[in-house]
Amino acid sequence: MSVQPLRLLVVDDHALFRRGLIGLLEEMPEFRVVGQASDGLEALPMIEQLKPDIVLLDVNMPRMDGIATAEAVRKRRLPVKILMLTISQHEEDLLSGIRAGVDGYLLKNAEPEELRKALLGIAEGQGALSPEVTGPVLKALAARSTLPAAQLLSDREVEVLHCLANGLTTSEISSRLFISENTVKTHVRHILEKLEASNRTEAVRKGMQLGLIQNEH
Repeated sequence: MSVQPLRLLVVDDHALFRRGLIGLLEEMPEFRVVGQASDGLEALPMIEQLKPDIVLLDVNMPRMDGIATAEAVRKRRLPVKILMLTISQHEEDLLSGIRAGVDGYLLKNAEPEELRKALLGIAEGQGALSPEVTGPVLKALAARSTLPAAQLLSDREVEVLHCLANGLTTSEISSRLFISENTVKTHVRHILEKLEASNRTEAVRKGMQLGLIQNEH
């Protein structure tokens, strides 16, 4: 019984690279390129219409970049795997891609066989990560402080942290934010857990270090 080739959509704003990549992929019997696009805005309707198995996305593109495209794909719950194929080794691009729900992150200097294995692995539900970026990813994920503030605390928790920095008591925070004292205590507990702080003073100090709040004095 013959196995149907995986259907691929290539999204990259550099036409020469895009055409070269498509030519390479078409030499591999496991794949069939069903479409190409120059950015996310062009790609999204194609993903919905063509229903590829895997989308190969560049990170930096005009109008709609790869991160925003991946987020849009996941928000629309489109059943497609995503491989970031980029020159960017920036930690923030990497983490943003992971948070956006990509299935793999491969650098454009990858060997053809590495790309082939990555695509086949992603199709089977495995992740794919270039060796050059594995170390930075593991370090960043281990140190939560490298994540943007929005990923650490909710807006309400940041408000409570501001109140703590101003020395307000639970009762005063309750009055200022129009929430119950029990809710305040719950927010404080979550703040301590997320910032890995043992008390309110340490939470305020860590919040300042992370840029979540400014020194009020």
